[in-house]
Amino acid sequence: MDQIAVLIPCYNEEKTIGKVIADTKAVLPSATVYVYNNNSQDRTVEIAKLAGAIVRNEYMQGKGNVIRRMFREIDAKCYIMVDGDDTYPIDAVPEMADKVLHHNADMVVGDRLSSTYFTENKRPFHNFGNSLVRKSINKLFSCDVKDIMTGFRAFSYDFVKTFPVLSKGFEIETEMTIHAVYNNMQIDNVVIEYRNRPEGSISKLNTYSDGFKVLKTIFNLYKNYKPLGFFGIFAAILAVVSTLNVIPVLTDYVKTGLVAKFPTLITCGFIAIAAFLSFFSGLILSNMEKNAKRTFEILRNMIHKNKN
Repeated sequence: MDQIAVLIPCYNEEKTIGKVIADTKAVLPSATVYVYNNNSQDRTVEIAKLAGAIVRNEYMQGKGNVIRRMFREIDAKCYIMVDGDDTYPIDAVPEMADKVLHHNADMVVGDRLSSTYFTENKRPFHNFGNSLVRKSINKLFSCDVKDIMTGFRAFSYDFVKTFPVLSKGFEIETEMTIHAVYNNMQIDNVVIEYRNRPEGSISKLNTYSDGFKVLKTIFNLYKNYKPLGFFGIFAAILAVVSTLNVIPVLTDYVKTGLVAKFPTLITCGFIAIAAFLSFFSGLILSNMEKNAKRTFEILRNMIHKNKN
């Protein structure tokens, strides 16, 4: 088992990967550096090998698929995940590793948004999207994570071996954050300086399609992790719709003793039934979710014991 493993997912990063590996070895000479190549068409693999990294391949396209492979294959007491595009300061790695190794952190977030991200990043929709995702998750899950979408993180062995990777692409960072928050893992933030990609280096992130996938991931994870809140919202909306529409029918009945709008009354009845079904579905799923949480804690204890 490695003491510290630096994980670099890569797709066509020949312009920057050599520098990222060299910087990593300079600040953490004892760390093992892994580059996971994701079907690069340039000299990424060649340059990474020359720089002294261990190079492996993931042939299923997508960052989520790469991280699944990395987490499955590598055992380490501390994992550092960093992109190969040289936008993150490697000199922050020792502080992040120290929080995992000596201060019980399960995930350390390299926080770009509290420093230079909004001035360095020239894509306004990316800035807006990062802020929207951060506010949404912090509100929905009652947490205070400073940067949800950052690709610069440190993880404990417990986190890596209990994290079920479901995403295929860039929505993986959102999934990681919610997994840690939901399972009451210790999350620390380290403020870092963000720099824009060097000239000639091209981002693989599509603002609109990947942004939509991230929002879809938040929606699905909230439904799965907070079922009572999710279905409770629908129950409340349906109950309000049913009540507002049935009031005129009841008012007429009180005045005249007749029901003049039977279709409305019947429709409101079905909507009210749907509201009850939604609420009790949330209750049932909430109990199942609590049982899953208990099972997770038992699994985590077993994994922690095996690590030691």
